[in-house]
Amino acid sequence: MSTYFKDKVVIVTGGTDGIGKALVEELIKEGAKISTCGRNHDKLYQLQTEFPSAELQTMVADVSSENDCRRLIELTNKIYGGIDILINNAGISMRAELKDASVDVIKKVMEINFFGAVYCTKNALPFLIDRKGTIVGVSSIAGYRGLPGRSGYSASKHALQGWMEAIRTELLESGVNVMWVCPGFTTSNIRNAALNKEGEAQGESPMDEGKMMTAEECARRILIAIEKRKRTVVMTFQGKQTVFMNKFFPGFADKMVRKFFYKEGKLEK
Repeated sequence: MSTYFKDKVVIVTGGTDGIGKALVEELIKEGAKISTCGRNHDKLYQLQTEFPSAELQTMVADVSSENDCRRLIELTNKIYGGIDILINNAGISMRAELKDASVDVIKKVMEINFFGAVYCTKNALPFLIDRKGTIVGVSSIAGYRGLPGRSGYSASKHALQGWMEAIRTELLESGVNVMWVCPGFTTSNIRNAALNKEGEAQGESPMDEGKMMTAEECARRILIAIEKRKRTVVMTFQGKQTVFMNKFFPGFADKMVRKFFYKEGKLEK
């Protein structure tokens, strides 16, 4: 990678686990000035102790709170005097069929995955326009194709992508680049932290983590895409295949997705 990120002010939401933490680590190597948040104070403290000499400021924040998002943006601007890149990474998944899931679970997923990005972006926008910066949304294949057992998650990612496409068009002549990236299944904490039908963390992943892209590889690809000022990136072959099939052969895609997630009529993944 080049010196593109050196001294750039980058906000990464949800920087204590998975892709978010990998992004923070990669950006530290690149010499960026980083601001990150998470809900767990201990994990943020551990991040600070791992990188004592880095330009890294952390804050306990829940992105579903508009006030927390505003405070994160204000604190970042106060410390670093501007913002170059905002990576809306914080997210949560779910695993429950609609017939079993509480509506509150869907609402919570929507508040974190969609409104969290809205709150942070809205508050950071003047600073990003000022520096002709970049807004990133970490989306998912679920932003292109609804996934069974993850109806709220799919809705949040569809909403995120539609919203980002709209603001990308609004900002086309401002110098600000708006992009969304779609990792495939990535080895991260998101499935362990996925909400079950009662809205509690499921605690174990039903997926084979050994066959997935690492969070580090995913983070590197996101940073390359930011540097190239891409519009969107679908990262895996399986992801590209799914997007293609869903666009041109939607009925067949329904059957294939059903087959992937279900075994003998029961949601397995």
